[in-house]
Amino acid sequence: MTTMTPEARALAALGHDARLSIFRLLIKAGDGGLNVGQIGGHLGIAPSTLAHHLGTLVDAGLVSQEKIGREVVNRAEFTAIRRLSSFLVSECCAGLPTLTQEAETI
Repeated sequence: MTTMTPEARALAALGHDARLSIFRLLIKAGDGGLNVGQIGGHLGIAPSTLAHHLGTLVDAGLVSQEKIGREVVNRAEFTAIRRLSSFLVSECCAGLPTLTQEAETI
């Protein structure tokens, strides 16, 4: 069994159109978050399908859920978003070794 890094898990979770739409909606909602009914109303996703996609986003650490009374409020995890963004651009413009430099290290 192959273990995925947290970054790969997050990117895989966002690799589905429905999950990406859910995630972007939760980012727009900000710290207040949205309950399942509100998300479904905005995106037209059936509750059972929505629960599946939210579970994937929660497992990837991109969304948190808090039970308040009978509702479950879903929120984007902004710390995870910043960490993923930093990971993606961490080596921006660092340059690549030339092919001869790579051959010398082998």
